[in-house]
Amino acid sequence: MNRDLLRQAQQLQARLAKAQEELESATVDASAGGGVIKVVVSGKMKVQSIKIDPQAVDPQDVGMLEELVLAAVNDGLQKAQDMAQQKMSALTGGLKLPGL
Repeated sequence: MNRDLLRQAQQLQARLAKAQEELESATVDASAGGGVIKVVVSGKMKVQSIKIDPQAVDPQDVGMLEELVLAAVNDGLQKAQDMAQQKMSALTGGLKLPGL
């Protein structure tokens, strides 16, 4: 019984490590302002790129541009977190493991 449990734990650990490696290369796209701001975020919660349509740049309204960038980044981070959580949950059967 203990050997089976140990073997299952080792298999789960290997699958979790593989899933974490996959998350490093996985990305999500997010946008704001009808697509004038686009953000790409990795599964490791790193913002990889931000694209701003030139028509979104109005020197008289920098505050609006800042709000759009913030909204797109937050949307991207949330999507990346959801993706990571879904991938890990599929492996752990919904069990919440610390540090994942």
